Amino acid sequence: MTASSDFPLFQINEDHEAIREAVRDLAAAKIAPFAAAVDEEARYPQEAHDALVASDFFAPHVGEEYGGVGADALATCIVIEEVARACASSSLIPAVNKLGSMPVILGGNEEIKRKYLTPLAAGETSFSYGLSEREAGSDTASMKCRAKLDKSAGDDSWVLNGQKSWITNAGVSDYYTVLAVTDPDGTRGNNISAFVVEKSDEGFTFGEKERKLGIKGSPTRELIFDNVRIPGDRIIGAPGEGLKIALRTLDHTRVTIGAQAVGIAQGALDHALAYVKERKQFGKNIAEFQGIQFMLADMAMELEAARQMVYVAAAKSERGDADLSFFGAAAKCFASDVAMKVTTDAVQLLGGAGYTRDFPLERMMRDAKITQIYEGTNQVQRIVMARQLLKG
Repeated sequence: MTASSDFPLFQINEDHEAIREAVRDLAAAKIAPFAAAVDEEARYPQEAHDALVASDFFAPHVGEEYGGVGADALATCIVIEEVARACASSSLIPAVNKLGSMPVILGGNEEIKRKYLTPLAAGETSFSYGLSEREAGSDTASMKCRAKLDKSAGDDSWVLNGQKSWITNAGVSDYYTVLAVTDPDGTRGNNISAFVVEKSDEGFTFGEKERKLGIKGSPTRELIFDNVRIPGDRIIGAPGEGLKIALRTLDHTRVTIGAQAVGIAQGALDHALAYVKERKQFGKNIAEFQGIQFMLADMAMELEAARQMVYVAAAKSERGDADLSFFGAAAKCFASDVAMKVTTDAVQLLGGAGYTRDFPLERMMRDAKITQIYEGTNQVQRIVMARQLLKG
């Protein structure tokens, strides 16, 4: 696993720093003040949604040719990281917009790109991603959702039946990339196709909201398809290419989950540092105790290592390097493990106060946990990495 010989691993430029400063200011003013209420009420962070649309950070990855700002993969990660520093639920808005639309970007023709990426870039619509099912989580190729070709209407449409589970921002998003088996007798993995399903499609409904440990501001629901007719021009790529497109998508978007994890961890470290400088025990600030200092040093060291790994993976995503699968999995896995450790230690540093909702640390700890699970569990990430290593 080596970097491309023609490029640095990554390079932070003035534009990246300007984006970081702008998103940080935006998050402090228009996202952080609502983060506790969003969690407490388990409601969608509409304030963050509106602020991100107004500032062009809603779907920054969409190219300029479709009316977007054309942010590179590293810039997009910085946006997600800085939003997550204030509110993990809100950071899923730009992250899932990229996840849902990436199959269109990677596998769609020009017509479908213009149809769906243009309103996304304008902030008029949102995009979600439908891959997992109740019995097809890590084993995606075993999905049961079916799409059957129907030429009776004269338009080569597909009729979709089945369900998808654990879909982020379901019910809020207008568009959904959905994977379904289109050739039940075909070779496993090569018999799945990808489609864009619209919220208004007849027969398309949603399950109840999941009651979750964290990211409570981001609705998670099932997608339910009952004879949903999909026009033939909404297939992404050719029939049978869906799973390949889906897995290529995850190579790119796992990096954004790493960025989210880094942001959550940074927010927790920031709050912990502020607290230990003020909290007094035995006649002095607890920040003066070596045991506390060692904890802080380890938290910062591991967090910075995670950030560097995410940025390297983002640069590889932008370039489309051959070893992106390894680095995307590694960045997501390492950063999410770090986020869980750092947020847990941050709660510890605040003691009893950290365990209360008077401070945001317990929320950040709960939010961090999902980064080890979604877009492929960290056990699956290790399988991905090992396979890449064994392939040489």
